[in-house]
Amino acid sequence: MSPARGGGGGGRGGAGGAKKKKPMSPAAKKAVEAKKAKHAAASVRKADRPGARAAGRPSARSRSDAPRGGAGAGGRGGPRKQGAAKGLGGDQVEGRQAVRELLLAGRRRVREIIVAEDQDDTEVLQDIVDLALDLKVPVREVTRTRLFAEARTESPQGVIAHAAELPEVDLDVLARAKSPQGAPPFLLAVDGVTDPGNLGALMRSAECAGVTGVVLPKHRAVHVTATVTKAAAGAVEYLPMALVGGLPTALRQLRDAGVWVVGLDMGGDTDLFDLEVADQPVCLVLGAEGKGLSRLVRERCDAVAGIPLLGQLASLNVSAAGALACFEVTRRRLQATKERS
Repeated sequence: MSPARGGGGGGRGGAGGAKKKKPMSPAAKKAVEAKKAKHAAASVRKADRPGARAAGRPSARSRSDAPRGGAGAGGRGGPRKQGAAKGLGGDQVEGRQAVRELLLAGRRRVREIIVAEDQDDTEVLQDIVDLALDLKVPVREVTRTRLFAEARTESPQGVIAHAAELPEVDLDVLARAKSPQGAPPFLLAVDGVTDPGNLGALMRSAECAGVTGVVLPKHRAVHVTATVTKAAAGAVEYLPMALVGGLPTALRQLRDAGVWVVGLDMGGDTDLFDLEVADQPVCLVLGAEGKGLSRLVRERCDAVAGIPLLGQLASLNVSAAGALACFEVTRRRLQATKERS
């Protein structure tokens, strides 16, 4: 595979040695056009997802009009180290599904795509290259050694994207935002979750369940790192996120806005499957791995629900518990919709 380079991709060659652009043969041009038609049809099926366009892939104009974040938008000095990221982060995206959704969503500016040489041209990887060409995003082909040297995850799957940081959303906006289907706000807040793999997996489940926004604390919690974006498999592109100074204060603000705040903890005073407020504006709060909900966060909850465990183990992984809770809210909302119709 020899992806074409865009205008700005040449300045970062170095040891990787980007390949020179080759003229595209008539047969190759025909194949690209066929791929474009296929992407357009696939995007129509994604039209009901937050952030996706109603038809076709995001255009170069929609991409340039997207929020460009803070320091990540300018690209000065290349990508920052993961530990030094400010705001929401997410300026380096790794993994094939995550990079593909980054391009499809069109929510933020993509500066460059890097792919490894001599890898199988899988359908997803070829989709990424075709989408980048369509959006005029520079694509640079480097050696596997160079790509792994630039990666921040153990398995980048042969592709890395550099993009603007994810935009922040005000908490007040999340408290009022309905789903594309008109359902009340359905939020997810995390209290001290520090494992990036868990946060990414949780976001993937949340997006699939119809969560309309995520609340992340600034301190004592992981933000959106390359590991988070890879584990989320593109979910971060569709989930609006608010970064708050203190989670207890944010939860009180949500309650004042009419949102039911429900904590999830194995010592809960109610059963998750008896959650009667699920079809109303609701925010699920998940505690840290091992420690669970902090005292102040627990006090700010309207209710604390537990998941009945019938086996020998005493707890679930936070991402598994969160997925179960999110889809229980979704189940009740779908049931309420059927009963009203």
